[in-house]
Amino acid sequence: MKASIRKADILIEALPYIQAFRNKVIVAKYGGSAIDDASAMRGILQDLVFLSSVGIRPVLVHGGGPMITRKLAAHGRKTHFIDGMRVTDRGTIRVVNEELEKLNRRLVAQVAALNGRADGIIPSRQVIVASPHPQSAELGFVGLVQAVRAAPLRRILMRHAIPVISPVGVGAGGQLYNINADEVASAVAVRLRAEKLVLLTNVRGILRRGELISTVAAKRVPKLIGQEVIQSGMIPKVKACVNALRRGVKKTHIIDASIPHAMLLEIFTKRGIGTEIIH
Repeated sequence: MKASIRKADILIEALPYIQAFRNKVIVAKYGGSAIDDASAMRGILQDLVFLSSVGIRPVLVHGGGPMITRKLAAHGRKTHFIDGMRVTDRGTIRVVNEELEKLNRRLVAQVAALNGRADGIIPSRQVIVASPHPQSAELGFVGLVQAVRAAPLRRILMRHAIPVISPVGVGAGGQLYNINADEVASAVAVRLRAEKLVLLTNVRGILRRGELISTVAAKRVPKLIGQEVIQSGMIPKVKACVNALRRGVKKTHIIDASIPHAMLLEIFTKRGIGTEIIH
């Protein structure tokens, strides 16, 4: 009986958050090395299905870098990065898109297996409009988000389904561009006027000497980068969060996808489990 009462207490504890976020959009980005963890992936998808079932409107943007790298290696192609961005020639962009579309279909199928509803957004849907990156002479077919066509995403959300978005954009003449998934998630969150942007990664958040910083004001970010508290792969994530905040997203979060039910813990508890970046 006590265990059953405790479960009921947990639901009541979550009720104010469910009420506050009902009909609000929450954009989650899941990718990098974290996406190789099948158990974590299942947990994140369960969380998204739960959010959708209680009237919150989640959107998932996924990466797939490790899978792309393995596929390129299997074809005898080396992977080169410049400032963290994958050099993407004509052959590479084909592999990038094939692998991400394959993953997109798998994620949609896994949501269905959890009795949820999802709809895959791949380049043929022309939702993510891209332009060439300023360093395209070096990077090849790497792009920036030029626009997000919100109408198809809103139609999916109105059906209480989860848009699952591949970070490959379409540019002039139908050219495909490989775009950083954090940037895509930030742009989608801005366009949909999201309540929250949540970046799921393989670390707990922003760490100072091994200790988690639970809350960071956006104005402190340049100083923390200068002090190398924020460094390496965390820099583009934090910048994506700050960009989203400056363009209207209410709150942003960086959390560890390997923690069971990380999304629910971050959204439905007072302290959360990762780093919250706020105005």
